[in-house]
Amino acid sequence: MKLKEMPDEELFTRGHTACAGCGAAIAVRNFMKILGKDTIVVNPACCLLVFSATYPLVAWKVPFHHVAFENTAVCAAGISRALRIEGNDHTTVVGIAGDGGTADIGIQSLSGAAERNEDMLYVMYDNEAYMNTGIQRSGSTPFGAWTTTTPVGKVKSGKANFKKDMPQIMMAHNVPYVATASIGHIQDFINKFEKAKKMKGFRYIQVFTPCPTGWRHDTSKTIEMCKLAVDTGMWTLYESENGKVTINRKPKMTPVAEYLKLQGRFKHMSEQDIQKLQDWVSKKWAADEKYAQCKQ
Repeated sequence: MKLKEMPDEELFTRGHTACAGCGAAIAVRNFMKILGKDTIVVNPACCLLVFSATYPLVAWKVPFHHVAFENTAVCAAGISRALRIEGNDHTTVVGIAGDGGTADIGIQSLSGAAERNEDMLYVMYDNEAYMNTGIQRSGSTPFGAWTTTTPVGKVKSGKANFKKDMPQIMMAHNVPYVATASIGHIQDFINKFEKAKKMKGFRYIQVFTPCPTGWRHDTSKTIEMCKLAVDTGMWTLYESENGKVTINRKPKMTPVAEYLKLQGRFKHMSEQDIQKLQDWVSKKWAADEKYAQCKQ
């Protein structure tokens, strides 16, 4: 499917209350057009829940289930199994959660569902912090970033740890499909969700979704943030299909400082901190490329 061939019908409707420039809202609106009406959504506490399904209003035109923070994957797995028992092997069951509900609080049920190869799609929209509850750091928050729990001051200077590599963790479960995507690279985004929809077994897609509120960037720069993240190597676009890894776009290796300077959450970083992050990015990209070559 090409972008111009995307259906006109909105299954995630206008009128929700997402912030201007919200990457998560852009991602969900587009991948729901790909997944279609024959889809059941499972969603825990997160920004997406708050801006799309606050009683008595809901922005979804498909069945939508709100579940506990830690239970997204197991609830989606349960729905999928019930459908299969009824003879329904065509409905797509998708669990959608943020990085806090995936990389941290929800990782236990996610790992279990992946290990059992449950027939479901799990989407992590990665805005790199617990944005819904006050911009606290998550396992997915990058090195150096300011959050309300990694404050900047005389003693502390942002997050001291590097970003957790959730796609690699999911690939270690030997599931049929793992991919990273970005709303700034829409054709790649479409291709991956189309592929995941057609497959059976456990599928995992992690989507890069900037948050202007938490990242402190201009609301008009969301797509630019996505493109810069890929060009600098901060975000690698790749996929693993039955163990075969393909890198979908090589970064230009634009200096990481070009990405950082547009975001208020990094404005405190020293040249030494920026170089430390640049070195990490270079090593990460080299490791990703080497791993992909080994998994061809």
